[in-house]
This record gives sequence, structure tokens and C-alpha cells, in this order.
Amino acid sequence: MRPCRFHVDLDAFFASVEQNDRPELKGKPVIVGASPGRRGVVSTCSYEARAFGLHSAMPISEAFRRCPQGIYLPVRMERYAEVSRKIMNLLRRFTPEVHQLSIDEALMDMTGTERLWGDPEHAARLVKEEIRSNTGLTISIGVSINSYVAKIASGLKKPDGLCIVREGEEKDFMAGLPLKKLWGAGEKTQAQLLKLGIRTIAELQAASAAVLEAKLGKAAAQFLVDAACGRDPGIYSLEPKRSTISGERTFARDTNDRQRLVDTLRLISDELAARTVKGESASTIGIKLRFSDFSCIHRQFSRVEAFTSADEILAGALDLLEKNWDGQRPVRLIGISLQGVKPLASFQVGLFEEGPSRSEKARRVMQEIDGRGLGRLVRARFLPGNACDEGQEPEV
Repeated sequence: MRPCRFHVDLDAFFASVEQNDRPELKGKPVIVGASPGRRGVVSTCSYEARAFGLHSAMPISEAFRRCPQGIYLPVRMERYAEVSRKIMNLLRRFTPEVHQLSIDEALMDMTGTERLWGDPEHAARLVKEEIRSNTGLTISIGVSINSYVAKIASGLKKPDGLCIVREGEEKDFMAGLPLKKLWGAGEKTQAQLLKLGIRTIAELQAASAAVLEAKLGKAAAQFLVDAACGRDPGIYSLEPKRSTISGERTFARDTNDRQRLVDTLRLISDELAARTVKGESASTIGIKLRFSDFSCIHRQFSRVEAFTSADEILAGALDLLEKNWDGQRPVRLIGISLQGVKPLASFQVGLFEEGPSRSEKARRVMQEIDGRGLGRLVRARFLPGNACDEGQEPEV
């Protein structure tokens, strides 16, 4: 039985959700992220905004310089997570083997589904129409016998794209791409390849494995050879898991105000608790601090029990803050991560575990109201004028 992998990529996801929720924004340059005039970056922007040269992770000041007429919106992570869950459930109508890679990406194992959905091209078009008719959003799909090539293919014909790489065509498909399309090879690796005279994937295919190993090391060389030839180098595991979820905020001005840091950690904790898929959690928590001199530290700790509420996430983050910040050094950015996310049933339950706290119950009610479209509730301290800036898109 031939393997068949679909890589599904939601087109300009955050911006597309905003345009779908507010039809008057369709056809306009929409930028989701930090507010102009404040420190931060673009999380996602619509294709209309990309026509001005905007892209994710661009400093918001540069985005505004290039596109001052754009519509700048804050990140609404709970809304995006809600839409993402709906889309993942729709994908599971076609195969139970749906592995969510991030909030806007999924890998579908469609092996053996031909009798249900037809050949891969027909099945992919059915998937695209299912998402469009139920959500109003478009997706791009890459199809291949392996996950790596499917991932690259999904990004080549966006938006609303479909790219199929037939079995046996993987090497030729990769040979026709520029080196920058080699997923997993970062700027430093590409710079080293350029020093070796390798400027295209086709040249990488023809390169000596011994020379690559001498220059880059055995593991890196093997990865590059496999990837260039269209063999799966093992980037994507088919295990149904989300290894890490995180969120962070960049301040408009560097701060050593402890209460502001605490309030920011509380806001991020609420977001992470809202984004954690029901029935999953993690027992390792980390904190990220970037200081005024741009130096950055990451600290973490693990415990036996999972972090199952916003209050517990906040408590863990505060513990790390107290141990790793002197109370004086100005902070530019702060973030929290939950690492090793897996099913809740795999964690040990505390002997004296109680139900959710009053604070956690209130947070869940706020999330439910927001999810049903009945209004938007936030903690009073996060009302305009009190909150920190929306910064970089929290990554899943």
C-alpha cells in the first residue's frame, strides 16, 4: 500500500479569521500583531498586506512605514484556537490520523483511503471544499508519499493552493527549487553551503557527502542529503502530540515594574490555559526574559503533576521569575512556555488534588462566553491603558 501524506497549511490564518469575522475587511491589508507606535512585531498579515512587502515577524514599525494605510489588529488567540479546533475536527472526517503540528498546520495520513475519497487529488479537493464551506477559510495542501516533501509542496502555490508530488518524482521536484526552500536548513547552514559553492538544491544533490560531513558534521550532512533528494529526514513525527505551547509579550518601554511583569505573566497564563487542548497538558514550565541590552535567558523546571489551570501556570512562572530576576534589571520581553505537552491521563494525579479554583472557574466562564459569541470579558487589569503591548505571535 502506497503511503500518502497531506500537509495542510491554513492561509494567512490569523488575518483570514479576522477578515472572515468582519467581511468589511476582505480585500484590505490586514495586519495582526502589535499596534503601530509600539514595540512588537507582525504575527500574521493578509495577502493584500504582503503585496507591500510585509511578512510575519517583521517589526511593526517597519510594517507601518511600508503600509500606513493597513488595518492593524490585536492578536485574538482564543478565537484563533477555537477556529483551529473546528478545522482539525473537520479534517478528522477524512482520516483519524490527523496530527496537528501548530495552530495553523496539520499532517494527514491518507494512506488506504482511496476507496472512500478517491485518488489523492480528488481527496485533497474534497478536503479543501469541506473547510471552505464550513468555515469560509481557504487552505493549501501539499501531497506526497512523505511528510517532508508534502510540507514543502503546501507552501508553493498559496493561497488556496494544491501541489501534488507523485511517487518517484520527489528528487526531481526538490531539484527544481531554490536553496532557500530547503525546510530545516537555516541561514547559517545555507551560508556554509554557499561557501562550498552550493547555491541550489540540485547542486546539493550532486555534492560529496564526505565534504558535507567534514564541513557540517555527520548528522547535519545526512539531513541535508536526505532532504535534498526528497527523502523524509524525520522532521515530523507521526505521533499525535504537540510538544510545546508558548506565549510572550514585548513591552513598549523596558520595565522593572514587578507588578507589570506579574500582570503580563497572568495574561499569558490565561492565554496558554485557553489554548491547551482539552485532555492535554505538560509538567514542564519555562520562562523567557529578554533584557534591555537584548541578552536573553531561558529557565525551566519540571514536576510530577501536570499544570492544569491558569493559576498553576502563573504560580510556576512567578517562581521562575523570582529565582532568575534581580528586581532591578529592565525587561524588554517576557514569555512562558509549557513543554512536553501530552495527554493528561499520562500524568500522575496529586493525592490531594482539588477542583478548579474560583479564579480558574471565572477564566473558563470568560472563555465560554467569548467562544459562543456572547461578548468579550477580560480581567479588569487588562482593560485598555492597563495591559502590555501585543507582541510576537505565541507559537504552538
